[in-house]
Amino acid sequence: MLRIEGVTKKYGDKKAIDNISLHIHPGEIYGFIGHNGAGKTTTIKSCCGILQFEEGEIYINGMSVKENPTQCKSILAYIPDNPDLYEFMTGTQYLNFVADIFKVDVNERKERIKEYADIFEITGDLGSAISSYSHGMKQKLALISALIHQPKLIIMDEPFVGLDPKAAHLLKEIMRKVCDKGAAIFFSTHVLEVAEKLCDKVAIINHGKLIMSGTMEEVKGNTSLEDVFLEIAQDKTTGQQEVV
Repeated sequence: MLRIEGVTKKYGDKKAIDNISLHIHPGEIYGFIGHNGAGKTTTIKSCCGILQFEEGEIYINGMSVKENPTQCKSILAYIPDNPDLYEFMTGTQYLNFVADIFKVDVNERKERIKEYADIFEITGDLGSAISSYSHGMKQKLALISALIHQPKLIIMDEPFVGLDPKAAHLLKEIMRKVCDKGAAIFFSTHVLEVAEKLCDKVAIINHGKLIMSGTMEEVKGNTSLEDVFLEIAQDKTTGQQEVV
């Protein structure tokens, strides 16, 4: 569903990401972890067509992000770490705006909005201006907007930030359900315990280089994901260890 092939992105002379390759298949929840500034957000934005990259290629469902940006964006959903919503709109107006962009049938959008708004317990707030929402409510609204067109690929940057424990638990359940139906999820997180329990596969990036990737069992072995990550974070070596 998502293939990153030898991608390099530079800012001046600095390589923010350096020759990264990853494959995310349908049905997989793929975690992406690394310290601040490691290259996670740059990679994610490159996958979404927000950032141009100098080398390599990214394919979504077999389509090049460079050559077919509109088609790629039509089947994916992107949630940034700090959702920038149209705060002059109400929640309902915003969700219908997103549904219009993706040409979601009126009856289908009503059903999905009700389903997810009820799950996240913001149904009663959809008539209010987004400017009155807390950060957590804005995050929930962004999540609903990402799910409304049933994307084949969901890309998220720190999706659990700002969510209360109940909402975070609900999000994990939703992530598993959409992947069980054949979608794929690629997301970054600093919450290593969540990644360890939720992800089918995980990749660790350090200083722009992919250090390790594979199934959760292959990456963490007999230890914990936290122990593996801390060991890598302390190691200045940048050689990739591919275990898939």
